[in-house]
Amino acid sequence: MSVDATHGTGDVPASSKGEPVSLGMPAFDAHRPPDPELISDCVHCGFCLPTCPTYALWGEEMDSPRGRIQLMSQGLTGEPLSDSMVEHFDRCLGCMACVPACPSGVQYDKLIEATRAQVERNHTRSPTDRALREAIFALFPYRRRLQLLRGPLAAYQRTGLQKLVRRSGLLQRLAPTLATMEDIAPPIGRSPVLPERVGARGPKRMTVGMLTGCVQGAFFPGVNAATARVLAMEGCEVVIPRKQGCCGALSVHNGREPEAKSFARKLIDAFADAGVERVVVNAAGCGSSMKEYAELLADDPAYADRAATFAGKVRDVSELLAELGPVAPRHPLPVTIAYHDACHLSNAQGIRTQPRALLSAIPDLELKEIAEAELCCGSAGIYNLLNPGPAAELGDRKAANVLATGAELLVTANPGCLMQVAAALRRTGGHIALAHTVEVLDASLRGHSIEELTTQ
Repeated sequence: MSVDATHGTGDVPASSKGEPVSLGMPAFDAHRPPDPELISDCVHCGFCLPTCPTYALWGEEMDSPRGRIQLMSQGLTGEPLSDSMVEHFDRCLGCMACVPACPSGVQYDKLIEATRAQVERNHTRSPTDRALREAIFALFPYRRRLQLLRGPLAAYQRTGLQKLVRRSGLLQRLAPTLATMEDIAPPIGRSPVLPERVGARGPKRMTVGMLTGCVQGAFFPGVNAATARVLAMEGCEVVIPRKQGCCGALSVHNGREPEAKSFARKLIDAFADAGVERVVVNAAGCGSSMKEYAELLADDPAYADRAATFAGKVRDVSELLAELGPVAPRHPLPVTIAYHDACHLSNAQGIRTQPRALLSAIPDLELKEIAEAELCCGSAGIYNLLNPGPAAELGDRKAANVLATGAELLVTANPGCLMQVAAALRRTGGHIALAHTVEVLDASLRGHSIEELTTQ
């Protein structure tokens, strides 16, 4: 069956339903192709469909998880890796909402990751697409390069040029990807410099390392500062290695396997002599990838064991705080918040109750849930740069659901989500303050008001 034969129909060949797939592999090479055993786990029941952002947008079978799994099966048994097939794989946000929704336990996350690596090795993209991707990956995984943008971006925002460009709409017409980058760029404020070691306040309970991240470190340094303060107030000595770099999350999620492995090795080396019991992360996508280092480097004899040990230490900040339990007193924070589940925190890492419990424990804070919580906001790493149209649709949909809660503050655990939803709110004319989970907790521990939190 060809790719287009099932496009939009919802039908799949009877022979594929739950039966093992035989390997022909004309579309894929022999290095980690999508596992036919995992493909055969999918019985095409359709429970994934309501959770899939692209299926919600277009209602197309081949833009759903089970449709893409069918394409993987076809790729293993004779179908070439065509432009049409690759387009459906590229349209996936990688939000993994289908994974917890699947009653059969299909590991779609592993399947799409393996498939994307195959696409990057075996498919020739258009010159424009290649150039765009190379430009993105020459910038975003490198914090120092991002830091160089802070000065020009701050000047652009403060001189009024930004307002002029946005009113003209010219950038959107000429360069949609650049327009998206401009649109999601956060306001540039002060950038606190963190020491290499932050001592625990009171009796020390644990020594932890902290990932500062690329986008987080360059554009949300206040989140890193708040993370270090909260950990210290909860009895952790915090080690922040200077030599740390990108964790490789963007690379691995986009099929750039060799690059991802290189970043992972360097990060493992950066924390090698830190003497930490846990490695704390405050960006959902980063934490998700770091927890999978053992699989990423499984065939590297020099790093396989080290990667497994390192991955076992990785914790999201909310996850670690929940494990430790509170010791620092919480001060009242009278505010109504809407909590947005970052996809790679809730779906990939299964962390849903911990951040809600931390927030709900703050006196006078009221937490509201967002409708269609399982649908991605459209950020998805660099998805909003590669697919600005669909990403904007999802962002606008998320913004409308956020505003419908009537909350004063939107809280989430990922820098990409914060930028994406802020841009969508601006487009729709809505207004709500935004903050990272750890910033809210930091405000409560320090006795700050909501006004102080949202004007930092």
